[in-house]
Amino acid sequence: MRHPPSAEVTSDRISLPGPTGLKGWLLDRALASTPLVFAAFRRFWPIPRIGGTYAVTRHDDVLEVFRNHAGFGVPYKVTLDVLTDGEPFFLGMNDGPEYREGLAAARSVMRMSDLPALARQSEQQAEALVAAAGGRLDVVAMTRRVGFDVLAGLLGIPAPAAGRLDVWSTRLFGETPTDPAGRAAVLATAAAFRAHLDAAIANRKSAGAAGDDVLGRCLAAQAEGRAGFSDIEIRTLLLCLMVGGPPQVPMVLSQALEQLLRRPGPLAEAQAAARADDDTRLHAIIREAMRFDPLAPALPRVALAPTVIAAGTPRARTIPAGAKVLVCFASAMMDERRVPDPARFNAGRRDVEYIHFGHGLHACIGRAISEATLHMTLKPLLRRPGLRRAPGAAGRLAKRGIVAERLVVAFD
Repeated sequence: MRHPPSAEVTSDRISLPGPTGLKGWLLDRALASTPLVFAAFRRFWPIPRIGGTYAVTRHDDVLEVFRNHAGFGVPYKVTLDVLTDGEPFFLGMNDGPEYREGLAAARSVMRMSDLPALARQSEQQAEALVAAAGGRLDVVAMTRRVGFDVLAGLLGIPAPAAGRLDVWSTRLFGETPTDPAGRAAVLATAAAFRAHLDAAIANRKSAGAAGDDVLGRCLAAQAEGRAGFSDIEIRTLLLCLMVGGPPQVPMVLSQALEQLLRRPGPLAEAQAAARADDDTRLHAIIREAMRFDPLAPALPRVALAPTVIAAGTPRARTIPAGAKVLVCFASAMMDERRVPDPARFNAGRRDVEYIHFGHGLHACIGRAISEATLHMTLKPLLRRPGLRRAPGAAGRLAKRGIVAERLVVAFD
């Protein structure tokens, strides 16, 4: 999916599913109010039941749920089955031998030695896009393009002859619509993506050269007779990594830059770090900006058995088997009990104060890639003088639900 750098990035938007009109406005207002709601819950009702769903809002309790793999499982299988046509994938499994074998297989073909090159590629491609933008750029479009190109290159997925990987993945990211037309569109897109990956695997095998990318490493493992690397298992791994990873890049980076634009001091610090090539400092600043508006307010879990949260405390609560649980990591990162002075922007915080990538056995498999590349993707833009919002509504972050749609900035 190699795109030539061009000013097209200023308006390269993807039509996203989700509510519009009054429903969309109400959803936006509800999401905007979550910090205040979370603050009230943390203080007065730390584990509320809302309908049939329980929310976990305090830092200690969030980590407890993430760590308790016997008590709480992941609910992703139904969504993943739509993508994979029913083929099992470890991210949809609860803890057990099959989950751990799938995780180990994925980690064996995603190597830490890839990270320096991915960081350089992210910076270089972002620099080309920023340089070609003519002083006005849609951050959502730019970061989406870099994220998809870099990961597609790592995975070894070629551009499709018809369609776009970023469009397919973004539309498949998240829940499957329940309306017939929306579900049919998702099924058609998923089928097209699977067919494209089947062809890519067959073409690579017929060429007789594995190559040093994830697809090539999978085929080498297959040739060695290692379990977990049949053609369908390789396709499923590539599909789920592509749908689950790059769509998050424009969300978290646009939200992080929005937070910096609201704070002249931290923005100036980020720009100084970018210009000085102080990547460690820049990473810390971007990570702190993400804390004020992380990827999503919460991650879902389901109780596998009756399980007590915060046992031995006044807030202890038994979650019945089968109940849905929202693990509110956005709230946890604002919990003054474990995050000192949480309303203050402080890029010198300890690692333990951040839960951006989940925690425990089901923590994000792409965490290392994200931590190596996210700040490097914003670095070329932050180096520009006079970085500011574009005039009017375009200069304010627009979302469809939790998905970033547009944030246009200008620079000299």
